[in-house]
Amino acid sequence: MQKIKQLTTENPNFWNQLEQLLAWQSVSDDTINQTVKEILQQVQQRGDAAILDYTRRFDRRQVETMETLNIAPARWQQALDSIPEKQRQALEKAAARVEAYHQHQKQSSWQYTEEDGTILGQQITPLDRVGIYVPGGKAAYPSSVLMNAIPAKVAGVNDIIMVVPAPDDILNDMVLAAAAIAGVTKVYTIGGAQAIAALAYGSDSIPKVDKIVGPGNIYVATAKSMVFGTVGIDMIAGPSEILIICDGKTNPDWIAMDLFSQAEHDEQAQSILITPDVDFIQAVQTSMTRLLTDMPRADMIRTALTTRGALIHVKDLAEAMSVANFVAPEHLELSIENPEKWVSHIRHAGAIFMGRYTAEALGDYCAGPNHVLPTSRTARFSSPLGVYDFQKRSSLIQCSAEGAHNLGQIASTLAHGEGLIAHARSAEYRIK
Repeated sequence: MQKIKQLTTENPNFWNQLEQLLAWQSVSDDTINQTVKEILQQVQQRGDAAILDYTRRFDRRQVETMETLNIAPARWQQALDSIPEKQRQALEKAAARVEAYHQHQKQSSWQYTEEDGTILGQQITPLDRVGIYVPGGKAAYPSSVLMNAIPAKVAGVNDIIMVVPAPDDILNDMVLAAAAIAGVTKVYTIGGAQAIAALAYGSDSIPKVDKIVGPGNIYVATAKSMVFGTVGIDMIAGPSEILIICDGKTNPDWIAMDLFSQAEHDEQAQSILITPDVDFIQAVQTSMTRLLTDMPRADMIRTALTTRGALIHVKDLAEAMSVANFVAPEHLELSIENPEKWVSHIRHAGAIFMGRYTAEALGDYCAGPNHVLPTSRTARFSSPLGVYDFQKRSSLIQCSAEGAHNLGQIASTLAHGEGLIAHARSAEYRIK
């Protein structure tokens, strides 16, 4: 295969080269923006009729009523019962691990009482209803069902609405089986921007939700960005990414395949290796050339690696950590000795996979932590999807008479300073 771009921190232009490599525009072009805006408006104005029209047009389905798009729980259970036992067990074990991990994220309400009797605190409540978008058709992502629905269920969300497209009436049984396992409450076979619009605005058949989560194509991502504010969203995700820091002592075949594991997602996916061992770069390049011939998605992998991939040489592991923090990757593998010694040096990463045996792919499916992660350097300020995304926090304030007297004097002074006299007098009425 064509050689992947090789960079070195010894090059005085390295940081500019790296920034150019990482650049990715998540903003849709004008044509996509206009198309999505029209779809959102049509669904908002015409409801079910628009949803049916777009489903016929984009998914090539002969549907006449919304009942056709509402998949009953009995059909999910049928799918769960009909898939091979090995697949069912894998889904159930993965779901159990994801739930166990996310149970640790649950937040509880709290409060404390001050000396004058004033009570302050925070009340934690779940969202009422959320929508999860699951890509569908020939591609099947049951893992996305688990990762999006289970944290919502753990948070205490009562109503989890799943939308999944079924182009040409293709509906994957593993996706439905995952819905049965994960605690989804309703499933509609709609997709694209029209599904996001249905969740955000509601229709006669589909209830509006409070938050929309889950991955999708550029039309879905654009629609999510446009409905934000009407509803909450998880994030606008870019192409998948993996950054591997290796000391040169891991089997190069393992590293090559780990790089492939993200490159096979998308031609725009990004796979980067950082190592202080210059000979290891050549070893990994050799492994990739040999192993690529057996990959079903070889063309996609090759394109991703040669357009957005890189093999980076650094002077030592400390410098590797600095480069990794600049990249702020979605997935970071620390394929090194004593990764626990170095993990505290990492400030920005969606998920950190520690040690030579911890392949990123385990996190995609069954390790337990969520695989919905910040991309495109947004790990600098964002976190993985979790239970906290489905819970809200309300502040609690209860003043005693003495507390109202004490706080009222402070509030009055500040309110007068801001020229807000009604604020000041409201506080002053409670002063003894």
